[in-house]
Amino acid sequence: MKDPHKVLLYPQATEKVVKLIESENKLVFIVANDASKSDVKRAVETLFEVRVNNVKVEITPDGRKRAYVRLAPEFMADEIAAKLGMI
Repeated sequence: MKDPHKVLLYPQATEKVVKLIESENKLVFIVANDASKSDVKRAVETLFEVRVNNVKVEITPDGRKRAYVRLAPEFMADEIAAKLGMI
């Protein structure tokens, strides 16, 4: 298993991300380019002690990898975002 701190590089905090946190219970992270969806899921579940429903990954125009992480309904993305200082 990869080190969770090396999989998740940093959270992204934009207006769009704040809307996703509030409306869809999602968090957005910039992740390591060699990280798979399962690596991202395990890292989020390990670091934040939550359950993840699904992970979607995209490559940004500047070549970084962005992961959209939807949490299970019993966990609140805004609580995690507050701990991270995003909102």
